[in-house]
Amino acid sequence: MILRKIQPGICRAWLSRVLLRPELCFFSSVPPQPVPPLIQTLKDYLSSLEPLLPPEELRHTRRMVQEFGSPGGLGPRLQKGLEKRARHTNNWISPWWVQWAYLESRQPLPVHSNPAISLPRRDYNDWRSQLVFASKLIAAVLDFKAKIKTGQLPAENVRGKPLCMELYPLLFSSCRIPGPKHDYIAHHGRSRRSPTHITVVRNYQFFQLEVYNSDGSRMTESQIHSQLLRIRAQSWKTDKEPMGILTSEHRHTWGQAYDRLLRDKLNKESVRLIETGLFSLCLDSPVMRISDEKYASRKAAQVLHGGGTFSNSGNRWFDKTLQFVVGEDGSWGLLYEAATAEGPPIATLLHHILEYCEKPDPKRAPLVPLPMPKKLYFNIDREIKRDIEHAKQNLDILINDLDVNVFNFKRFGKELPKQHNLSPNAFIQVALQLAYYRAHNEACPACDIASQRMFRGGRTEYIRSPTNQTLKFILAFDDPSVSREAKLQLFREAVDAYTTLTLKVLQGHGVDLHLLGLKLQAIEEGLSVPKVFMDTAYGLATHWKLRTGQVPANTDSVMCFGPLVPDGYAICYNPQADHVHFSITAFNCCEETNAEALALTLKDTLCQLQELLQPTV
Repeated sequence: MILRKIQPGICRAWLSRVLLRPELCFFSSVPPQPVPPLIQTLKDYLSSLEPLLPPEELRHTRRMVQEFGSPGGLGPRLQKGLEKRARHTNNWISPWWVQWAYLESRQPLPVHSNPAISLPRRDYNDWRSQLVFASKLIAAVLDFKAKIKTGQLPAENVRGKPLCMELYPLLFSSCRIPGPKHDYIAHHGRSRRSPTHITVVRNYQFFQLEVYNSDGSRMTESQIHSQLLRIRAQSWKTDKEPMGILTSEHRHTWGQAYDRLLRDKLNKESVRLIETGLFSLCLDSPVMRISDEKYASRKAAQVLHGGGTFSNSGNRWFDKTLQFVVGEDGSWGLLYEAATAEGPPIATLLHHILEYCEKPDPKRAPLVPLPMPKKLYFNIDREIKRDIEHAKQNLDILINDLDVNVFNFKRFGKELPKQHNLSPNAFIQVALQLAYYRAHNEACPACDIASQRMFRGGRTEYIRSPTNQTLKFILAFDDPSVSREAKLQLFREAVDAYTTLTLKVLQGHGVDLHLLGLKLQAIEEGLSVPKVFMDTAYGLATHWKLRTGQVPANTDSVMCFGPLVPDGYAICYNPQADHVHFSITAFNCCEETNAEALALTLKDTLCQLQELLQPTV
């Protein structure tokens, strides 16, 4: 069966029965996501506003929230609706969250939505080695897919609690499809004849590459390598149009172009082969070398958006769930579409790839002739040519507007906070708040991304980073009249408060999913949007100037994505034992933000926090 659309409101439990093998989801041991108590959420919401609002505005919002949550207010009625929804669905919020956060967004996928992960450069600098590594990578991903299918993928857990695994099978043969008002996800992995090909793209030209033999066995690395050599021979630079650029457009614009493109039978067949493929492999030309210091930033940007229309952006199909990028210069990484995939499962996949790449090819290639990889052709009329030209202009504007700064902080890693009985993530979060305050002389709405996979069908939730304790510490840190001992105590209190906040979110008692659910429940019941969501404070508190995410991995990788708001930053970090990888992005069009300046401030702040914990004098 092919599930063509995952529409809003479809029950996740039904999806799981249709799409997944129940034993892979570990539903028996993963509890349902709770609906937090209304009074608790409203109290936590007000607490999150305290570091951000002046007292008068806070009093106004407090009155509005109290009215909403009172026994005669709208809140208890909507809460009952959510509790009923929770009893009759697999997850009361995830389908709404995916729809609202991703599928209804009309912004372009590159920069605004699709995260990229950049990995350490491989030790080669020529196309021959590029194809050898790409063959190994494809074989590794197919091995990972086989482990999912056979139930051999180890169950994941956090603090001894199992995590829902339902996202893993959805990684393959899935693609986002543009629509006029919202997008949807097409998943082809559980059809009667599930796809057996991947898409390879080089010099803007797409190829269908079968990766299984006629007997159903996976192709060996040497077989895949010989096929990649054939693809390279057919994909020399020509005046071919970069069809993939179309997927970088504003979603409404791309949706209209998509409909025009599919009117032609040849185009429709080519697009469908890209959409149904297990995943995509992008064989990129080298990243321009400027200096070793800036190479890490350029490499991450290359994976994120392709570097522009004169570089490798035409080698992308941004709607595809998984796109592996392998450069001719040893650069490599992964770009994924976030409506279906998430950071932790992607990190698990990349860890498997790296382990697999250390092993020799386990199989000898059978001596059978292989079919020629199929080149995908497109008929491009005047309208589609115009669509491509517009998309090229808009993507280059977007790319030129994004400032990417990637660096490896080497003074210390997560072992330092641990030595002082402090949570490494909470330590870094307080450091980020302090660095932002030093750069901009204000506290700002900030969110950290936390997984909800400890619940059936759980996705992500925001941790509202600013706390009263963090604000007290920030205000005291650069005050010479405050003693070191007092600063240290305030720092510990700030880190502990954030740790407590994190644990509450990991128990399913975050603020933002619940508030979103209450708002959407009102709309579902045909009611007006409650006044509490029209309040200025709600808009201010969700204008996330600092979007952060810890993506811990067993390798020296770093995730990268764009800010949520024009005057904001996005910061990702991967803490290792003795160092931390950071990526910071900001938009050049905003005069107030500067990724490089914030990076310098953050480095200085981290060094001073180390001095606070371990004074050298």
